[in-house]
Amino acid sequence: MDRSIPMLLIGLVFGGGIGFTVAAANGVALDGHDHGDPAHHGGHEQHAGAAMHDHGDMLSVPAGADAPKLEIEVTPDPSAGWNLHIMTENFRFSPENASRDHVPGEGHAHVYANGVKLARVYGPWVHLDTLPEGEVELEVALNSNDHRPLAVDGAPVAQTVTLGN
Repeated sequence: MDRSIPMLLIGLVFGGGIGFTVAAANGVALDGHDHGDPAHHGGHEQHAGAAMHDHGDMLSVPAGADAPKLEIEVTPDPSAGWNLHIMTENFRFSPENASRDHVPGEGHAHVYANGVKLARVYGPWVHLDTLPEGEVELEVALNSNDHRPLAVDGAPVAQTVTLGN
């Protein structure tokens, strides 16, 4: 009896499990949080791929010299797509603490095109392969480790640019 197919299936199951374990141990996230968890999405359910931008349950910090600041610059990539530069002050990207408790002055960014989330970002540079056709409103918002959007005295720490591509 040929055991090739059962052995292949066993290898795929164990190989996939080992791959996911290694990825999780090294902090690789596939936007890995519960989309039904109100703590992450302002009290309403959103589904991956269709998540619309919502400032929901913001984490407001006081204005002042230590308040996080954000500027963005988007330039066409000479090869294809766009290069997004996220410049922050009083804020540190902390991928090692994603989905953990809030720590003042650290977290990650979310990138939106026309209100639809494109990515979670852990550093100052991002390449955007494609954007929707026509005029695009590109927004970057800073978020705490626990995914709450940051705000300074109630105003979101976010920047928006409009691109016509």
